[in-house]
Amino acid sequence: MKKIYHLSTCDTCKRILKELNPPADYTLQDIKKNPVTQDELQEMYDRSQSYEALFSKRAQLYKKRGLKTQKLTEEDYKNLLLEHYTFLKRPVILINDQIFIGNAQKTVEAAKNEL
Repeated sequence: MKKIYHLSTCDTCKRILKELNPPADYTLQDIKKNPVTQDELQEMYDRSQSYEALFSKRAQLYKKRGLKTQKLTEEDYKNLLLEHYTFLKRPVILINDQIFIGNAQKTVEAAKNEL
């Protein structure tokens, strides 16, 4: 599978997509227009082995809800990821059996090399 989960309104995602310039056989999914399903999240989890790794602690809702002060479990992270698109660390890039999560330069470079 070749898929990129992103947010079309996010400047960082736009920059990374432009930099990656994914081939036409990649599926681009705007997570605001097409929220991540339970099956899609499970597929990401199977590759990363962690819901926390997929979770963005920079999300506005994370701060607003005071989640920073709570001890969240993997199940909590899973439920929050399914509840609102903003909790997904972006972009998430699936290339065959590999996963690249987030916008760190090292991560983007690694994904770029796999493309």
